[in-house]
Amino acid sequence: MGSLGWAVLLSLLSVAAYAGAAVAQERLAGSGHRGRSRWATALLLTGAGAGLHVVALNFGTVAVVQALGTLTLLFALPIEVVRYRTRISAASWRDAAATVAGLALILSLSVEPDTPELLTRPVTHRLGLITAAVVFVGSLGAWRAGPRSRAVLLAAAAGTAFGISSVLSKAVLTSFTTGGLGAVSVSAAMLVAAFAVCGYLLGQLSYRGAGLAAPLATVSVTNPLVAAVAGVVLFGEGVRFGTGGLVTVAVAALVMGWGVVGLARRSAASSTTGAAAAA
Repeated sequence: MGSLGWAVLLSLLSVAAYAGAAVAQERLAGSGHRGRSRWATALLLTGAGAGLHVVALNFGTVAVVQALGTLTLLFALPIEVVRYRTRISAASWRDAAATVAGLALILSLSVEPDTPELLTRPVTHRLGLITAAVVFVGSLGAWRAGPRSRAVLLAAAAGTAFGISSVLSKAVLTSFTTGGLGAVSVSAAMLVAAFAVCGYLLGQLSYRGAGLAAPLATVSVTNPLVAAVAGVVLFGEGVRFGTGGLVTVAVAALVMGWGVVGLARRSAASSTTGAAAAA
């Protein structure tokens, strides 16, 4: 199996773990963040997803691994279906097909540079400061917004933190594989941990009173978008066929985003129907 194959396999396993963690987090938020077993389940699944994600970054580009992360909602949907004992509609299958089709196009056109870029300390620090500022502003705005807007803003902040954490993880892995442990930037490693924890906590808060669909969809779109842009700017990642390839990737990203938002809408509807039936 080649590097891309390993990246896809590990990313899919990571996505499955993250999907289970998202459902566990939504249930934890619904119980008022009480219950040690619920916290343990959410943390273990998140940790497993993060570990597999980091290993996947060693085999593929940031754009590829992050794009695969949009499948989290696709994995979470059947979990919600089992939970609420509803059926997956034909419209949901169409949204799922759009998500997978857009993702397949992005994967097929993504190109990793021949020589991996190493982030210098000043660039790492600037990236950390910019990310912290964006996350802070998004979180601050969330406290003055309504329940749904609050959930979306917190999830967007979480997705930004997760996306940059993945970019910095790629930088740490590249430094380690090219220069050994001594070449790894301690500040970059600390930023990876800080943004990962921040993303987890903000994601947990975003589920409170908003259900699973809207926060998860927002994270699923924000995370790969932020990481892909950073990957192009910082690592020189690109696409095949020049301008035509860029246009195709942009269209594929729109199709994928449309599918993810559609899945979120159907997931929210099925969750509401199932909860009403259970009551």
